[in-house]
Order: sequence, then C-alpha cells, then structure tokens
Amino acid sequence: MANIILFDNEIREQLLPLTYTRPVCELRVGILTIREKWEKWLNAKAFYITQDYLAGKYSIEYDKENYLINGSVLPSDQLCRLLKQMDDGEAFLAGEELIAAKLDEEQMEQLMHDEDFGELKGFDLQETEFLRINHLCDLYRLNDQAMRQDFALLTAGRTSQPISPTNRWTGEDQIFIEEGAKVEFSTLNANTGPIYIGKDAEIMEGCNIRGGLALCEGATLKIGAKIYGATTIGPYSKVGGEVNNSIVQGYSNKAHDGFLGNSFIGEWCNIGADTNTSNLKNTYDEVKLWNYPAGRFLPTGQQFCGLFMGDHSLCGINTMFNTGTVIGVGANVFGAGFPRNFIPSFVWGGPAGYQTYRTDKAFQSIERMMARRNKDFDIQERLILLRVFEDSAKYRTWEK
Repeated sequence: MANIILFDNEIREQLLPLTYTRPVCELRVGILTIREKWEKWLNAKAFYITQDYLAGKYSIEYDKENYLINGSVLPSDQLCRLLKQMDDGEAFLAGEELIAAKLDEEQMEQLMHDEDFGELKGFDLQETEFLRINHLCDLYRLNDQAMRQDFALLTAGRTSQPISPTNRWTGEDQIFIEEGAKVEFSTLNANTGPIYIGKDAEIMEGCNIRGGLALCEGATLKIGAKIYGATTIGPYSKVGGEVNNSIVQGYSNKAHDGFLGNSFIGEWCNIGADTNTSNLKNTYDEVKLWNYPAGRFLPTGQQFCGLFMGDHSLCGINTMFNTGTVIGVGANVFGAGFPRNFIPSFVWGGPAGYQTYRTDKAFQSIERMMARRNKDFDIQERLILLRVFEDSAKYRTWEK
C-alpha cells in the first residue's frame, strides 16, 4: 500500500487554538483521530506536512508511492475506493481546494524543496460523499456521523465482551466492549447511537448513558455520570457530571458534577468541580465564536455552542463559562463571575482581571500533571509550547 501524508492548509488557522499543538489530522472526532481513521481505512502508516515548529514531533517520510491527503478530510468508503484507483500525478479537488493527490518519490522530493514538478491532472469530487472539519463547531456537529462510521469500522467481524448482568441496556447490537473494560450497575441506551467502550476503560456505578458514546482506551466515567450523545471521551480521561454532544481529546479531567455541552476539550486539561458551560443563549440567538484568522467574533450558524479549550488549560471550581467561549493553550482560569468569551493562551486570572502566565510557572504545573499519568514533559513538548507562547503574545493585549 502507498504511503499516507496528511497535510495542513489554511483550515488549520480556523481550528486554533486546538491546532496550536497538533496537526489538524490529530484532532479526535467520532472514536478515532482523523489520522487513525486514514491508517485503518488504507492499512498504511500516516505522516505529516504541518507547521515547522510541529515537524519535530509530527514528521514526514515518503516512498515510491504517496497519497497526499488533506488533513481536515475524513475518509469514506466512496473516497477510499477512488483513491485506490488513482495514478501518479493525479489530484482530487473540491472546487479549487486540494483534497488528495498521488505523487511518486521524485515529485515528493520536488514538493519538499519547493520545486516545480508540473501540473497535476485534476478531478472534481462534487459527487463524492465525505465529511470535513472546516470550523470548530464541525467537531461536535459531525461527531455523531463520525462515531457511527468508526463504530462500524472498529467492530466489523468482531465480538464484544459480554455485558455484565448488573447493568440494564437496550440496543445490544450497537454496544461494543473491548477487552479489559469494566461496566457495572449502569444503564446503556444504544438505540440513539452506538456505545463503544475501549480497552481498559471503566464505567463506574450509576452512570446513565444515552448513545452515542465513545469511551476510549483507559478512560473513566465517574459514579453517576449522565451522558448524552454524541459524546467522545478520549484516552485516559476522567469525566463525571452531565455531558452532551462533546469531545474530550485525551488525558483530561472533568471528574466532578457540572454541565458540559457542545464543546471540545483539548489534552491535559482540568475542569474544576461544579464548573458549568452554557451552550445556548437565553435569547436563543445564533452563537458567535472567536475566530483567530479574523481576529474577532464571527457567527457560527449554530444555536448550540459551548466551550473550546486548548491543551494544558485549567479552570477552578464553580467556573461559569458563557455560550461560545474559546480558551487558548496553557491558560489558568479562576474566580467568581463569567470569564471572557475569548481567553488567550498562557493567561492567569478571571473576571477580576488577567495577567500573563509565565512559562516557567506554567511548565511546573504541566510537568506535575503529566507525571501523574507517567508521561514525560520532554524538550519537544516544551519547545512547541514556547512557540505557542510567542505566537499568541499579540492576543495578550496588556503586554503591549
């Protein structure tokens, strides 16, 4: 099988702050990340074309045959069948935007050195069905469809571990429990969407789950959690309280009571006890959301929109987030009242005022949090976050 190379384009800017710390294809939607989907659909390892400062962690390799694929595009059966029929030098387009191309080794060399390798033969994909992540709200908006596709992909031809008789359930054919997972004394309704419980994940007693739910490897639902679909809890995350149509990327905690809806939480985040997120304005108006490329709030076209939180950000107990809030990377938010709808990266404070969260202090907390999960805060991660600190300085207006 040919090599897969997932590339970032201008969509990456639309997905900040989540893509400050990763390529677009490393975002989780459904059960799997976009990269993981492509690797399973095409049975090949994927590499990256991304920002220079991310390339040390997300590297590129190429071979004699290479599929160059837009990292914001999710695979589909129809799209993958077309890819497998491609010849070298051919490209698939949606309008004028490149969706995929097949390049040989020489063409890849020329591409990597910004050399001209001639025109590609283009084909329009107007009639081809596939999902794309173009804006932040697409992540939760498309999560149900992506989860159903991933569920079918991951469970085809396989047998689930049996459901413990201490539970009550309906829609058993849409419930899949991986090896080592624990589910006891809970209710599972998969009639509204699939329920996937990953390897070594745990659903504690008294949880009420209305699918779809993806509880990924090593993740935990705390006692009495109330989950509405489509919700994804990424690897090794701990979640409690009430959650509706939200995604947790991985290694993050929302372990206590409080509501989270129509939201996306990055990695290594911590949501304080009794924190609540508004996902609907009390005027029922369309929600506006901070847009990094525009540098202002723009309409989302959505009536329901909650919180987007970048990696390594935290909030204190009883935090109240307004509808359509965006928090950058490495922020520490606390205090009474509603924080701003846009909080830049590396900020310390809340409604009473904000100051810069110095990287030496932030890195101490990050190192401690990662050590609790037996993960190293290595030099590569530090360099990425130092770059994010620099790139996001313009939004910390008090520094000017």
